[in-house]
Amino acid sequence: MAMQKIGDAINKYKLDDKDKYVSREFQKYAYDLAVELNDLAHKSLYMRLAKNTPRAQMERARSFVKDAQNAYSKGRLFMWKLSQIKKEKQKDPNVKV
Repeated sequence: MAMQKIGDAINKYKLDDKDKYVSREFQKYAYDLAVELNDLAHKSLYMRLAKNTPRAQMERARSFVKDAQNAYSKGRLFMWKLSQIKKEKQKDPNVKV
């Protein structure tokens, strides 16, 4: 068996690294959310939200958008619902999510 170059051996097993700029879990969540909402132009907004907003609130808004089949802009609908959830939480801090 002939020796082969290390670079050739590594390239043979090269993986598809599509998340090369994602280093934290909230970044992955935000990117996936932006893809799901078809709003990649605002992925940095979703990253900031994912970092600073409780996940339960974001999941509740995400679920609301999933159920809305004919939404014109899923990103706008998500942001609207998230603001409603936050206002609800401010009015009564004892409310779950």
